[in-house]
This record gives sequence, C-alpha cells and structure tokens, in this order.
Amino acid sequence: MGRLSGKRALVTAAGQGIGKASALALAQEGAKVFATDINEEALAGVSHPNIETFMLDARDDASVKAAVERAAPDVLFNCAGFVHHGSVLDATDDEWDFAFDLNVRSMFRTMRAALPGMLERGGGSIINMSSACSSIIGAPNRFIYGTTKAAVIGMTKSVAVEYITKGIRCNCICPGTVESPSWHDRVKALGEELGSYDAALKQFVSRQPMGRVATAEEIAALVVYLAGDESGFTTGQPHVIDGGWSG
Repeated sequence: MGRLSGKRALVTAAGQGIGKASALALAQEGAKVFATDINEEALAGVSHPNIETFMLDARDDASVKAAVERAAPDVLFNCAGFVHHGSVLDATDDEWDFAFDLNVRSMFRTMRAALPGMLERGGGSIINMSSACSSIIGAPNRFIYGTTKAAVIGMTKSVAVEYITKGIRCNCICPGTVESPSWHDRVKALGEELGSYDAALKQFVSRQPMGRVATAEEIAALVVYLAGDESGFTTGQPHVIDGGWSG
C-alpha cells in the first residue's frame, strides 16, 4: 500500500519530462493515474500497472471535459505548458495568445471541469505547474513565459482561498531549470544563436547556484507530496524548487 492508495490522479503533458516522471511517481505510490498528452505516441513510454493513458488536448473544452469525466480525479496535476524565448520587444500577439491559452487557460479549463466532482466527493488536491521565473524572479528572454507563470501563481491562490473550507487544496510548483527533452530543445535553439551547444548549456547551468539543473524526478517527488494527505495543511502556496536560483 503506497501513500496515495485509493486516490485517482489526472496528469496533463505526461508524455515526457516532469509530467512523465510525476505520473510514474504517483503510480508507484499507489494512485490510479490517468496520464494524458496531446501527443498520444509519447505516452507509449509511460507504463505502469496503475497507469491508464489517453490523448488530451488541454486547449479544447470538450477534450478536457471528457478527460475529467473519465478520470474523476482526486488529484489534478496541470503540467502542460510551453516556453517562449524573447523579450517584450520580441513578443508577438500570436505567441502571447498561444502562451496564455496553453500555460494559463488550460488550467482554468481543467480546474473548472474537475472542481465540481471534488466538491461532491468532499476533497481534492490541485497542483499547477508554475515556475521560479514568474512573479518570484525574472529571467532574461522569458517575457511571455514569466508573465504566464506569474498568472498561474495568482490563479492558484484564488482557487485555494475559495475552497479552503471544502477539503480542496490548490498549490503550484515553481521549478528552476529542469532537465527534460523540451529543455534540451531550448538549449539546442540557443546554441544555434550562440554558435555552440556547449556555450548554451553553460549559460543555462551558470544561473543555477548548485552548478546543475534539476532532474524531473526531483520535481515529481514534490508532486507526490502535494498530492497526498501528508501535505494536508498546505494550500495556496508557490513551492519554489529551484536549487537556490531565486534565493
């Protein structure tokens, strides 16, 4: 019997990185996990007896509604998101609209769909993926991303205070740089600008006081904690896990 036995968890963007590591960690602790991703092929590598996988488009209301009806989650982990590169002068309207739709509105969709069931069952834990790059700390060339992640913190606090007496908790996780396939893609893109992958990698790592980036499993451990009853007195908090970057 794991710490999360009897709980049902819905995870978005579970095909790789933090989402995948978290889906596996939740399952290993006994939760029934519904691991979803817009890229159904990526879910082939998310395998555990407690995991059921299916496609979910977090930008589509009907897809979100169907997923929540199928999962009936006690735990909702909103992990879907995208990182745009550039300053305010580089940002386009299309990039702004896409980022807010995926990074913020998708969480609004899933929470709006999941909360009625949580209220009916008398409890639940919502975990939103924010970032240390948000209202906590600014980062170069992360204008759109940091703005959306600041919005996630505000949204999390609002939901937490609304349902604090209803047995429902809402927290967000604010990582620093985390090793993942999408991060490696960003390093490669920066490497093309700088003329060297190694130079780009050095730039990313240099802002981490520990001299390394986080592993997805380190973030997943915090997801497990926030999903479980042992974090029952914790709500409305941005949980910074950034290796001292914002310290």
